[in-house]
Amino acid sequence: MVSIMVGSVNKVALILLATFAIIIPCLEAGIAELDDYLKAQEAEAEKIALKSYVPSPMDVTDELNYHVHLALTNATLKRRELRQRRTGNEACEASNPIDTCWRCDPNWANDRFKLASCGKGFGRRAVGGLGGPIYVVTDESDDDVENPRPGTLRFGVTQQGPLWIIFERSMIITLKQELLIASDKTIDGRGANVQIKDGAGLTLQFVNNVIIHGIRIKNIIPKEGGMIRDSSNHVGFRTRSDGDAISIFGSTNIWIDHVSLSNCADGLIDIIQASTAITISNCHMTKHNDVMLFGANDMYDKDKIMQITVVFNHFGQGLIQRMPRCRWGFVHVLNNDYTHWMMYAIGGSSGPTILSQGNRFIAPNNDAAKEITHRVNAEPEVWKNWQWQSEMDLFMNGATFVPSGAPIDLAYNKGLIMKPRDGSHVSRLTRHAGALDCFVGRPC
Repeated sequence: MVSIMVGSVNKVALILLATFAIIIPCLEAGIAELDDYLKAQEAEAEKIALKSYVPSPMDVTDELNYHVHLALTNATLKRRELRQRRTGNEACEASNPIDTCWRCDPNWANDRFKLASCGKGFGRRAVGGLGGPIYVVTDESDDDVENPRPGTLRFGVTQQGPLWIIFERSMIITLKQELLIASDKTIDGRGANVQIKDGAGLTLQFVNNVIIHGIRIKNIIPKEGGMIRDSSNHVGFRTRSDGDAISIFGSTNIWIDHVSLSNCADGLIDIIQASTAITISNCHMTKHNDVMLFGANDMYDKDKIMQITVVFNHFGQGLIQRMPRCRWGFVHVLNNDYTHWMMYAIGGSSGPTILSQGNRFIAPNNDAAKEITHRVNAEPEVWKNWQWQSEMDLFMNGATFVPSGAPIDLAYNKGLIMKPRDGSHVSRLTRHAGALDCFVGRPC
């Protein structure tokens, strides 16, 4: 009897060790050791995250819905005006409030910083490299990750202070190791076809205030790690990277806009470790299994401060699941076009709040995959209390959304607050999702 008990204890110990072996690398996100520099970065990141948290998230969601109404109304009025004048010119097709802020200006290249005023949702405060110099990437190589050459993308993203990064020409960048991006940076791919492919992906770790705009990321693979520069005054040892296109770890005030993502070894966008104040907008995602992960651990309740906006995106061909898969936080899923999934579209565990508004969901022909929502590792008695709500979504081909929890207080009687635009408007709002083909001197 004693030997049986000892054997059971040993089995439990082995299970616990295996569990920690799985969890710890995930939580450390490639950090081999938290040295004094990274400890200071982590402490500062936690302070910024708590400061950026919005106690009344509905104030942010309502404001975004109001701006969607304005953008659609103004776009319609402009088209009517041009038709009445019979000018022969077509109105600018920008119809969502992010794009109307800058895209119809033929001189956008002379005022790239204007983009910094166009963010919406929880990541609206991200201004990236606003106020700093423009840095031009002239060299697509990535030969030295510890001491990158001036002119490379890696050199630019690791500089101190605000920097607005643009590209001299179209280029394919194959990253030798993960690209660690410092705070106060904008990666602006407008005016060039910039592809990051066939190498490592982008990592934002313990940073604040980053914009990633107008690039294409695909075929990202794991890399072995090593000594990698993450700022102009620090090089740290990294373990093996997972193969995410974009990994956001303990970071705040992040805006990802007009990025095309596909076919990576792990996730397209992973947001973990108490990251918050983030918007993912106007992106086009294809050919991938685990699309977006918000929160990596059911035990890590610091992710309760996570607040993320997912808006105007197109979830396209070849996607399987996690659009997104959420834990703990508050996620606003607004006016996205879900044209493809194979298992489910929106899932989660650990009681996240998910507000789905004005999306279009086109279910697959598989009768076993019509349900949009998927609760992970929880019985109905548990998930029935999770606040998952659908409002004015458009369900097609038998798609179903299973709501749960107490109704989210939408409070439409507050001044100018309006209901969201319903899912029938999604095709207009997401028509130009993904990286744009922008030409200097012409509306983008």
